[in-house]
Amino acid sequence: MNSNIFGSMLIIAGTTIGAGMLALPLASAGLGFPTAITIMILIWALMSYTALLMIEVHQHAPTDATLHSLALKLLGRKGQIVASGAMIFLFYALCAAYIAGGGEQLSSRLIDDMGFNVPAQTGAIIFTLLIGSIVCVGTHSVDLINRGLFILKLIALVLMLGFMFPHVQTVHLLEMPMEQGLIIAALPVIFTSFGFHGSIPSIVKYLGKDTKVLRKVMLVGSSLPLIVYILWQIASQGTLSQQSLLASGSLKGFIDNLGFMLDNPYIAKTVSTFADLALATSFLGVSLGLFDFVSDFLHQKSKGIGSRINSAVVTFIPPLGFALFYPEGFIMALGYAAIALVILAIFLPVAMVISQRKQLSADKGYQVAGGKFALGLATAAGVVIISSQILQMFGLLPTI
Repeated sequence: MNSNIFGSMLIIAGTTIGAGMLALPLASAGLGFPTAITIMILIWALMSYTALLMIEVHQHAPTDATLHSLALKLLGRKGQIVASGAMIFLFYALCAAYIAGGGEQLSSRLIDDMGFNVPAQTGAIIFTLLIGSIVCVGTHSVDLINRGLFILKLIALVLMLGFMFPHVQTVHLLEMPMEQGLIIAALPVIFTSFGFHGSIPSIVKYLGKDTKVLRKVMLVGSSLPLIVYILWQIASQGTLSQQSLLASGSLKGFIDNLGFMLDNPYIAKTVSTFADLALATSFLGVSLGLFDFVSDFLHQKSKGIGSRINSAVVTFIPPLGFALFYPEGFIMALGYAAIALVILAIFLPVAMVISQRKQLSADKGYQVAGGKFALGLATAAGVVIISSQILQMFGLLPTI
């Protein structure tokens, strides 16, 4: 296999497998294993389908086309504004989630390992300053640090699963949903864990517009996270009962429950280490994207320290503010991110494909199978996911 193709598959997988994985056991705690896996497979199929829609759109555009240029071409200025607004909202929501989770983890580390009584809010500030400093230095520093952290994350993942699998109990995996409303309520968080569409333009630019190759990259690259997530759900839901998972309440509570229930401090430390690395790598990648977007928006082309500080303030202060007011808002922020991700990963690809198919008359090239029925089904799924998050916001659905 061509190394560029293999590398592109890993980019898709690496973009997907991040801090959102940590929320899956908590978000699906009340669903039971069979229901959780079914929902995950359906969401994977949905996201793979819309990724193929993006390939269909890209084949008739320049190789270096971005989501913004595609939206302008096919949906006009209003479509471009919607795409930009959704992108900003997604970046901020994800950064807020990672700061909240990272602050909680760092605070726990300082308390347990060093004996410092540090609240989660202080942990959030320190975590933001650490990651923000790396991002402000530049992309090269992020790349070097991220490579090392990613390798360590993979090692921690293998160790974590290896420690937990011997403790899996079939009885836990056979538990049924505790409340029907939880099935709908869990959709936004599970959906966000499969988001990789922001990297598709970069993959197209890297590999060219060979649709056969791109289809292979999208399908295989997105299947790897699905396999990892299924193994992670077996390990977590098979190790802890529904009641224990629901009682965890937060990422720290989940890790503490694992260590207590299994009476093995190494398991808790391994999961905690993976959580630290996943939060750090996810926050690095997302905040770098937001930082560059803000710099471009503010026309901060200069590499001077003043310009970078201005961009950093706009990048990190809003999500930090959320984390300070909601120090345990990790899952809440991931749910909000789902709203923007539905727009970027479902509504926009569907709308652009419909517009492009209307414009093309003779040679339509590659078209994703399913026709209008599949497009309508994808749109309906997006409406359900957004509706779920809105209903939770107004207290009409149980919150995760």
